[in-house]
Amino acid sequence: MRIFYLLLITLLSPHIMAETTEEPAFTTLGTVDGVELRRYAPGIQARTPLEHSGQTNAGFRRLAGFIFGGNDRDMEIAMTAPVEETLEPEPTMAFTMPGEYRMEDLPAPDDSEVELVEMPARTVAVLAFSGWATGGKVADRTKELLETLQVRGIEVVGPPSLNQYNPPWTPPFMRRNEIMVGVGAIPAGIVDGDYPDR
Repeated sequence: MRIFYLLLITLLSPHIMAETTEEPAFTTLGTVDGVELRRYAPGIQARTPLEHSGQTNAGFRRLAGFIFGGNDRDMEIAMTAPVEETLEPEPTMAFTMPGEYRMEDLPAPDDSEVELVEMPARTVAVLAFSGWATGGKVADRTKELLETLQVRGIEVVGPPSLNQYNPPWTPPFMRRNEIMVGVGAIPAGIVDGDYPDR
């Protein structure tokens, strides 16, 4: 279950995923029926496959091993937030690398199941929720997000992902979770707020 990798965070370091943890840069474009639209800048992810969506323990361990020195330079890399778990069709887990790094600045992972992937700029739709990210809650929020986009005529691009931002000791009512999915062009006239490429 997802709670196992959250507990693993505590064992690995008491300082990671703190309130000052870096997050990927984005611009908020507006909202549609409570769904936030964002434009993310390009970035780099360390990514590892999961055999199934419940294998978060092993996936987190591989990625944490890479940033805590499991690489060809014994280099430590700061933890960022969120931890991203792609939900379907092939589950993966990813950490975004700090914005200061280019691909050539980063070391090669020791673990062959960890790869570095350049992420282009992308537009996404996000539905936030608090509490523990249980399987049932994740499924309900994912369905809500995808149905909202379908009703509004917004094209979905790629699979949805679960993004978790908080350390395991954060009380449930203070936890920040998001379901995120890539989207295509935004139809004119449906966004609450400014959308510069409309």
